[in-house]
Amino acid sequence: LQTAVALVKRRGIDIDLAAIPLDDKNTYDLLARAEAVGIFQLESAGMRRALLDMRPDRFEDIIALVALYRPGPMANIPTYCARKHGMEKPDYIHPKLEPILRETFGVIIYQEQVMQAAQILAGFTLGQADLLRRAMGKKIKREMDQQRARFVEGAVANNVDRGRAEYIFELVAKFAGYGFNKSHAAAYALIAYQTAYLKANDPVEFMAASMTLDLGNT
Repeated sequence: LQTAVALVKRRGIDIDLAAIPLDDKNTYDLLARAEAVGIFQLESAGMRRALLDMRPDRFEDIIALVALYRPGPMANIPTYCARKHGMEKPDYIHPKLEPILRETFGVIIYQEQVMQAAQILAGFTLGQADLLRRAMGKKIKREMDQQRARFVEGAVANNVDRGRAEYIFELVAKFAGYGFNKSHAAAYALIAYQTAYLKANDPVEFMAASMTLDLGNT
């Protein structure tokens, strides 16, 4: 990225990667066409197929793709894409969860969403929600049983039907087992976007920088 920026500067153009717009049409058009060779995190054949299906048009889509493209969660990519493009209706599990799941069309992708769900539905503190997240990730039965009881009782006290609360816990636990940290995915997605931005808007300098560094790695 810095090599490409330095090459663009030779044309008298200063690019501050930290200040580029996150809604650049050229960048999203490039990604929607899956022209992602040389783009950080997005250049594998599988990622390019996912880009064609997703046709990202916002930064949140790139974050979601980075988090979803792993064994297990990637099974949810078709659901995310179908809901994004209106072919399937989002399922928010419970009306109270819609604010935290709207961004991902009802698909639980991030660990932060699991923690927020526990806070909103069952009245967990942030610390308790983090313990729940860790317990779900470890899948230790005794811990899970304790967390299930606490979650269900908290949700019932918050006017959620007991059967529904138990169903939601099991569903959230399933996602939490492979949930990704959104802050981590966002950092990766930002570098991916910056790379795509340069390829879309300054392709000559981008390709020159890519080839220069590839030569250095042989």
